[in-house]
Amino acid sequence: MKSGTVAVIGRANAGKSTLVNVFVGEKVAIVSPKPQTTRDRILGVLNTEKGQIVFADTPGIYRSRNALTGLMMRKTENTSKDVDVILYVHDGHAGVRDADLSLMKKYAALGIPMLIAYTKIDIMPEERIPEDVKRLYEGGVTADVYPVSARRGKNIGKLRDALYALLPEREALFSEDVVSDKSEKFMISEILREKILLGYDEEIPHGVAVVLNEFEKREDGVWNISADIVCEKQNHKAILIGKQGGALKKTASVARADMEKFLGGKVFLTVYVKVREDWRDRESLMRELGYRPEE
Repeated sequence: MKSGTVAVIGRANAGKSTLVNVFVGEKVAIVSPKPQTTRDRILGVLNTEKGQIVFADTPGIYRSRNALTGLMMRKTENTSKDVDVILYVHDGHAGVRDADLSLMKKYAALGIPMLIAYTKIDIMPEERIPEDVKRLYEGGVTADVYPVSARRGKNIGKLRDALYALLPEREALFSEDVVSDKSEKFMISEILREKILLGYDEEIPHGVAVVLNEFEKREDGVWNISADIVCEKQNHKAILIGKQGGALKKTASVARADMEKFLGGKVFLTVYVKVREDWRDRESLMRELGYRPEE
């Protein structure tokens, strides 16, 4: 059987996590239109009659601005060097810039087989696709390009088959019942962070971390979940809570609904907001909040 690892790499908001979720058929990574949505490497496992693909969804590529984003970029770089295939995800809707060509050629130079997923073709003029593909090839990018729409499922099967063709013959890396290397507890904290990303203005979500204090299933099947939303400034705390707690109640409500879908049972959710000044630039606090440099 074919089996191997695929690093999913690209700029922030290119559609990496959405693509991985569609391939795997389950939600293994949170999705939002904002940078820093994915902060860790997350494995999503696809099993078919052809074999097994282990997708490594990585943080988006952008300029490092603090210790946390520096850690995220190191995770992406390290992941790209230890896989069987690189799937470079490019936001087709955003066009092709010189910086995009440079990034693609940088990863192609690693000598690892690489394909390009040209995403979001459902929200762009169709006639632009061949123009952009031509620009890629004329710019020195030799990897095969697959225009896809993850949300519409367009050309996903073709891209999947192309990935299988590049994988080695070997035994499966994970058992068939595994869809991710992340725990339920991790996914629950990420669901809450996703709702913060979707529900608040630009600056607030970037400085937020989520810590679960309680994650327990009672005998009656109800999940008791208690979480801290950690932000960097007192005024951010006030915004997260909102007038008479309204913003926090709304966030917790939509998060609880998704948690119940994910866990398949009723959830009793309690959420608090705490301040840890400049935690994204303090390694001790980053570790405390679960962001640890790779060994």
